[in-house]
Amino acid sequence: MPARFLIPIFLFIATFSLALGLTMPLMNVSKLYFFDENPSLLAIVTTLWRDGDWLLAVIVTLFSVILPIAKLAVAQLAAAQVTAATHILHRWITILSKWSMLDVLLVALVIFGAKTSGLATAIAQPGLWFFTASAILSAVATHFIAREEKTAA
Repeated sequence: MPARFLIPIFLFIATFSLALGLTMPLMNVSKLYFFDENPSLLAIVTTLWRDGDWLLAVIVTLFSVILPIAKLAVAQLAAAQVTAATHILHRWITILSKWSMLDVLLVALVIFGAKTSGLATAIAQPGLWFFTASAILSAVATHFIAREEKTAA
């Protein structure tokens, strides 16, 4: 089946893209046309934590870092068909997939907030595109995994 062949490729690219999306600059923020910043998602979380916005830092970390990593880890194990845990893994994929685009939405809201503040302009950078590609590819891969379980049952 072609989908079975594509799952590992999608998961590999999604994992690689997530790593790049977390560490590469998400946006270029120009303040008053003199000061430029190119923060990565991890740098944004660190700044939020350092500035005392602990709740926001935890929410962004949970939904934009931990949840995507957990989803990819579960998808990798399910794709490898680990026999002892296959059914449990497929159940977790279904649960985690419901939140799959929330991480991208959260990052988009940060960029939107920077653009509409009036004091800065924000331009999307490669980190955002890698982050989005990771979310989309992991959603497609988990869809194929879930579909395989339904046809196998």
